[in-house]
Amino acid sequence: MKKNKLSIVFLSLVGILSIYIANTHPETFASPWALMPPIVAILMALITKEVYSSLFIGLVIGAILASGGSIGKFLDNVIVEGFINAIQDNGGIFIFLISLGVMVSLINESGGSKAFGKWAHSKIKSRKQAQISTYFLSAMLFIDDYFNCLTTGSVMKPITDSYKISRAKLAYIIDATAAPICMIAPISSWAAAVSGYAEGTGLSGIEMFIRAIPFNFYSLLTLVFVATIILTENDYGPMKEFEQRAKESGELGINSKKQIETSDDGIEGRVRDLVFPIIILIISCISSLIYVGGFFDKASPYYMDFVNAFANTDSQVALATGSVIALIISMIFLNLSGRISFERSMELLPEGFSSMTSAILILSLATSLKNISNDLLGSAAFVGNVMTNVAGSLNNFLPAVIFVVAIALAFATGTSWGTFGILIPIVASMFDPTNPLFFIGISACLSGAVCGDHISPISDTTIMSSAGAGANHIDHVKTQLPYGLTVAAIAFISYIIAGFSKSATISLAFGIIAIMVLMFLMKKIKRA
Repeated sequence: MKKNKLSIVFLSLVGILSIYIANTHPETFASPWALMPPIVAILMALITKEVYSSLFIGLVIGAILASGGSIGKFLDNVIVEGFINAIQDNGGIFIFLISLGVMVSLINESGGSKAFGKWAHSKIKSRKQAQISTYFLSAMLFIDDYFNCLTTGSVMKPITDSYKISRAKLAYIIDATAAPICMIAPISSWAAAVSGYAEGTGLSGIEMFIRAIPFNFYSLLTLVFVATIILTENDYGPMKEFEQRAKESGELGINSKKQIETSDDGIEGRVRDLVFPIIILIISCISSLIYVGGFFDKASPYYMDFVNAFANTDSQVALATGSVIALIISMIFLNLSGRISFERSMELLPEGFSSMTSAILILSLATSLKNISNDLLGSAAFVGNVMTNVAGSLNNFLPAVIFVVAIALAFATGTSWGTFGILIPIVASMFDPTNPLFFIGISACLSGAVCGDHISPISDTTIMSSAGAGANHIDHVKTQLPYGLTVAAIAFISYIIAGFSKSATISLAFGIIAIMVLMFLMKKIKRA
């Protein structure tokens, strides 16, 4: 009750301040006030543990600041610039989410998930093996992070549940593997996005991306950290409590205090009822990505080879197309094999939709908040200006400064792509591509963007990881935050070393050794 009263007082003061600023400082674009909405939303989410109202409050505050004191403009900001544009921006992802939700419902109804769980038990013998299997599956799905988060979660939930692994831990493994693996994979939607900012550098997009990979310390060290935390079983912070609760009482944290289901519904499923739809989903999504990118249109003057097709694709359109095709094929397969009737398939459509309602709502609110903060208030432009004015004089410390600025920008705005879209041109203007600091700076920008996106409650990848794992979103955010900050601190020192040594090997070796020493010390303290 006391926390609720404090929250109401805090929100009242923030609301009054927002109205005062809107009336006395109509020009808030690219000012420090531009960061106020996402910061308030993030603080409220962490304090109240309630994500919907927190995101909506941030949206309202941003709409007030951008209104200039006009009620009509305020309403237009909330409805049009916020909700309507957010729905338009995420239409393809919504289709992908709904299609996947329906596929999961079909697979569960057919008994495929249950059969796969039984099969997995004959191969996976421990909690550690279940977590490692999740890690490797996520690492193999490097094409796109959205696809990675949702597919890995759907496949691995039955297995991790059976070994009493908390949904928060599952969400962390997925989230900490998906974006980092996409960021170091030359054939991925992330590589395509980065490649688009190579103009004016004298390099091809893919060349710039590949040459920056060895210095992408946060991504590389996160992959090392996840594997190490699994193998050493050195969970700490809130994650330790969630894991202990899951092991001792079977309380997984599935959006509520839900226990592991032990009832037997009598359905005899087949492993192929799960494997076939997932394989079709992977094939159709990859095919759609290169189709939208122009790979199959060889007679066209806009034909693209395999690699450049990824650089030219629209992942929202491609994933929506691929998921719908996979859903139709899966439905036909399960109907013809006698697993599910056509009538029952139709009944499962709204069930699959409803399973993704939470993710769709959070994504809509988060995107609305990002639209207001970035487009109307210029939060990204503000950070970019600060970056230009301050970082240029720091010489060898520049990579570390870029890394921190990228984290702050991605954390506050919830977008890694938007972050490196702002910062890459700034970094490129500071150095000639022949200067070793050019690639270190580009990597620091990409690395910081992944880090900020990783730990931000309003990041779409964070939201997708929660949805894929079936975890409570705030539980996922607060459990992975200490892990993300740990790797960020080590990566920060690695960038300082890189700024002076210009060596990826030395800097990365330091980071890996630091993680190993940290795990060793924690294990020793745990035994003491």
